[in-house]
Amino acid sequence: MKRLIVVSFVLLTYCVSNSIHAQEVLKPSKYPDGIYTKENTRTRRPISYTSLREADVMWSKRIWRQIDLKQKINHPLYYPTEVIGDRKSLFQAIKDAAIIDNSITCFNSMDDEFRTEYTKTEVEGLLSRWDSTHQVDDVNNPGAQILAPVKVDITSDMITGYQLKEDWFFDKQRSVLDVRIIGLLVITQRKAENGDVVGEKGLFWIYFPEARPVFANQEVYMRHNDAERRTIDDIFWKRLFSSFILKESNVYNRRIGEYTSGLDALLESERIKKEIFTSEHDLWHF
Repeated sequence: MKRLIVVSFVLLTYCVSNSIHAQEVLKPSKYPDGIYTKENTRTRRPISYTSLREADVMWSKRIWRQIDLKQKINHPLYYPTEVIGDRKSLFQAIKDAAIIDNSITCFNSMDDEFRTEYTKTEVEGLLSRWDSTHQVDDVNNPGAQILAPVKVDITSDMITGYQLKEDWFFDKQRSVLDVRIIGLLVITQRKAENGDVVGEKGLFWIYFPEARPVFANQEVYMRHNDAERRTIDDIFWKRLFSSFILKESNVYNRRIGEYTSGLDALLESERIKKEIFTSEHDLWHF
């Protein structure tokens, strides 16, 4: 009974301390961090899509692809794992917009058609888990430890990648092959009961056009010039990321991994990518 009371007290203390920490707000400094006031990015609007009619689309293909954050070119979407001044990771930008600003709607990770919305409370529940392997000192038995489950929040360093759902199409009015991202799925680590990483899992989908105003106001790191800060929206608009194809629209509605694996899956991904650009060439008549 005493041990149960101790565990409950430790758990309550941890939750209270987390609640107090969450309510702490950093006060703006009266000393400017730089030689000028940054205004451009904070007032930017995303570039509007060109008007498109169904009659203008001669050819289209739906693609699902995954961005691996381990790849160096994708690091601007992963870092910083903790907020640094005016910079934050893509996950942190989505989290703040979904929970604090309510400017981004989250959907079930199994629903890439954006029909099952999550409430703010449900999103907060997805972004935390209980660690049943956490141990604390037993005050009634010096030198011994007891299990005291603690609440662990999902942070930016636990995000392994993002999945994109996009439509490639040929616009005959402009005579160009174009692409528009429809949705984005946040992917994080899947952990076993003992805390070991055993794979990946999707957290939630977001509707990409809805999130673009948020991404357009969030800067990312530029390696060669700190004065020319690109935004998250610029990375997706200019396709400044590396990815591999997981699935194309098909009669079986199956992923590449369902009918091939290993090197063959990578080659199949490259085949689909090549087929898209070949289709553009075939639409031209010389």
